[in-house]
Amino acid sequence: MKDKTEGKWDQAKGKIKEETGKVVGDRSTEWGGKADQVKGKVKETIGDMKVAKNDVDRERELAEERDRTETPD
Repeated sequence: MKDKTEGKWDQAKGKIKEETGKVVGDRSTEWGGKADQVKGKVKETIGDMKVAKNDVDRERELAEERDRTETPD
């Protein structure tokens, strides 16, 4: 969850930085903001993947537990 939160934060900071760069006419700041947004999206995606992996692992554990506790007919 940390990655997703940091990713959203990086995207927000990047957008502010990009807009500031546009207003003051500083292309370096503008492009730096765009780069921060991309970095944030990557972090958020990593966070999503970690959450999905945890969900899959948990489902596997539950299935294994069901298999162990089921009694044969």
